[in-house]
Amino acid sequence: MDKSDAIKRINELTAQLQRHNYNYYVLHQPEISDYDYDMLMKELQRLESEYPGHALPDSPTQRVGSDIDQSFEQVKHPTPMLSLDNTYNEQELKDFDQRVKKEVGEELSYVCELKYDGVAIGLHYENGLLTRAVTRGDGVQGDDVTENVKTIRSIPLRLQGDDYPDQLEVRGEIFMPHKSFERLNEVRQKEGKTPFANPRNSAAGSLKMQKSSQVAQRSLDCFIYQFISNDLPSDTQMGNLEKAKEWGIKVSEHSIKCKTIDEILAFIEEWDTRRSELPYDIDGVVVKVNEYALRDELGTTAKSPRWAISYKFKADSVKTRLKSVDFQVGRTGAVTPVANLEPVLLAGTTVKRASLHNEDIIKNLDLRENDMVFVEKGGEIIPKITDVDKEARKEESRPVTFISHCPECGSKLRKNPEEAAHYCPSETGCPPQIKGRLHHFISRKAMNIDSLGEGKIEVIYDAGLIRNVADLYDLEKEDILGLKKDYHDGEKVRTVSFQEKTSENIIKGIQASKEIPFERVLYALGVRFVGATVAKKLAQEFKNIDLLMQAGKETLVSVDEIGERIAESVIDYFSRPEHQKIVERLKKAGLKLEVEQQEGASDSLKDKRIVISGVFEKSRDELKQLVEMHGGRNVSSVSSKTDFILAGENMGDSKRKKAETHSVPLISEKEFLEMIGEE
Repeated sequence: MDKSDAIKRINELTAQLQRHNYNYYVLHQPEISDYDYDMLMKELQRLESEYPGHALPDSPTQRVGSDIDQSFEQVKHPTPMLSLDNTYNEQELKDFDQRVKKEVGEELSYVCELKYDGVAIGLHYENGLLTRAVTRGDGVQGDDVTENVKTIRSIPLRLQGDDYPDQLEVRGEIFMPHKSFERLNEVRQKEGKTPFANPRNSAAGSLKMQKSSQVAQRSLDCFIYQFISNDLPSDTQMGNLEKAKEWGIKVSEHSIKCKTIDEILAFIEEWDTRRSELPYDIDGVVVKVNEYALRDELGTTAKSPRWAISYKFKADSVKTRLKSVDFQVGRTGAVTPVANLEPVLLAGTTVKRASLHNEDIIKNLDLRENDMVFVEKGGEIIPKITDVDKEARKEESRPVTFISHCPECGSKLRKNPEEAAHYCPSETGCPPQIKGRLHHFISRKAMNIDSLGEGKIEVIYDAGLIRNVADLYDLEKEDILGLKKDYHDGEKVRTVSFQEKTSENIIKGIQASKEIPFERVLYALGVRFVGATVAKKLAQEFKNIDLLMQAGKETLVSVDEIGERIAESVIDYFSRPEHQKIVERLKKAGLKLEVEQQEGASDSLKDKRIVISGVFEKSRDELKQLVEMHGGRNVSSVSSKTDFILAGENMGDSKRKKAETHSVPLISEKEFLEMIGEE
C-alpha cells in the first residue's frame, strides 16, 4: 500500500469507526460484532503509526487515551455555568409555574428532563470538531479536561451532517453507568483497594485523572441538555434536542414537552418510581421553559436561571445514634447546632455529622441524648436529622438544650424575635466571626486573593497580625515570612508554612486585589443580606461608598429589588464606628470604593429605569452593560416608574400589556443605540 492509498484508507476507517461508535454508544444499535470493530480499530492504529502526521483530528484512536501526564489548565467559560434552584415539594413547583406565567404570559410550554447525578461539562465545537472540554468548576471557570473527555465514546469528536453552527457549545452531564461502577469496584477489591463510594464520585475522580489512557478504561458516558450558539437551528429546547440527535449528539430519550403543571407532576411521579430501572443514577427532574425568547425575557439571577427549576426526589433515610451536639459560630455570628453521629452509610457516603439548624428544630424533634435518629440528605452539604425513633428512647435520657453563651468567646447569645437563629453579639472579639469575615473577603467572588486561603488566614490570624480585613493591607513580606503551624486532621498532621516564595505571592495577591471593582469590594465587606447581585445594584445606584453610607432607608428601598430587610442591614452596618474606620483604612490603602467611568460611557440614560424584553441582534448581557455604562438602571418588571422598555422581537405579551397600562413607551434596539450614541 503506497502513501496515498494509506491516507485514503485512514480516512475511510475513521469515518467507519465514527459511525459504529455512534450506532453502539448513542443509538444502542450495533451493526458489527465487537471483534470486527476491534479489527478495524487495530488496522487504523497500525496505519496511523506507519504514516505519522496523517491521523485526522477526530480519529477514533483518541478514544484509547494517552499515558502522558497532564495538568489541567483553568479556562473561563464564555457564559457562566449557572446552578439551578432546587425544590423538593409540589407547591414550590406550582409557585414557579405561576411566577413564570405572571412574567411572560400563559402561552408557553416546558421541557421536563431527567436530572443526572454526574459531573457537569461544557463541550466546544468549532466547524463541527470538538476542540475543548471544560468542567463546571466554580461556574466562572473550570478545568480543561479535553484529552480525558475524548475517551468517552458517546461524545462525538466530529459532528455529523453540515447544518450545525460554526461555533457551538453544548453542555451536559458526564456519569458512570452502574455496570461500569460495579466492574470498577470489582477490580479495586481484587487489587486490595478500597471500593469507591458511589458512581458520581467515581465519575468526578475519573475525569480528573492525569492519564487519559486510564480514563478510557472507566467507561464513562454523557448526556447533553443545553446548547449555546448565536446560530441555533431552533428557537426551542425541544427543537434543538431533536436536531442534536442528527448531529450525532447523545441526548436522553426520556425528555418530554409539557403544557401544564399537572403534566409536569405526572412526569415527576413516573420517574420517582421508575428511576431504579435506569442503568445510571438520577436524583430528580429538571423543568425548563421551552421557548428561548421567553427564557431571555425571564433572565437569570447571579446564581441561577429564572426559567428553570430542579425538582429533587426525596432522599434516602437511614437510622443511627446521636452521640453529642456541638455548636458552631459562623462569620455573621449565627450559632448552628451540629449533631455528632455514630458513622452510617447514606447515599454512598459515610455520615458522621448532621445539621440541626437552630433551637426550634431541636425542640420540634424533642431531641434527647443518645436518641436513635433518622438522617437524610436534602441537597445540603451535610445531612440533616429529620425524625427521632422515640420507641427506642431510654426513659432516663435528658433533652438536648441550646446553649446560652457563645462556645468560642463566652458572650451571652441574642435572638431576634423574627428570626430562628441565635447570634453571638461579639463581632470584634469572637474568633470564628473574625476568621469567617476574612475568609469571605479573600474568596474568589469577592477580592479573589487566591494566594491566600483558609489555612494561611488562620496562621496569620493566630500570629496576631490581622483582626479585620483592613489589616491585610498593612502586611509586609517580613511580617509573615517564617510563620508556621501544624494542624491535626484526624490522625494526620498538616503543616502550613510561609517560605520566601509563598510570602511574596501573598503580598502580591493582596496588592493586586486593589484593582477589584467597587461592587465586589462592597460584597467582600460581608454586609448581612448583601450578596453579589445586591452589591452590584447598590454600587450602580450610589456610585461610591460615601453616598451609600449616607443613604437613608427610604432612598435604599427605592432601589430595584432592595427591600426593607436589606436596607436596615446596610444602615446598621455603616452606622457602626468600627466599620466606618475599616472603610477609611481601605480608602487609604487604595481599594476601589467608587464606580469607575468606563471608556465611552455617558450620562445619557442617567437615573432611567429600563426593562429589556425580547430578542435582539446584540446579546442581552451586552445591552444590560450598555444601559449601566450610560447611567441607566436595569429593572426586571414593568411599573409606573419604568422609563421605557427596550423591546425586541417576540416581546412577551405580559410586559406589553403592562406597558400599555402604565403608558410606558417601547423603543427598538436601533433607537436605543442612537440614544446612547452607538452606531
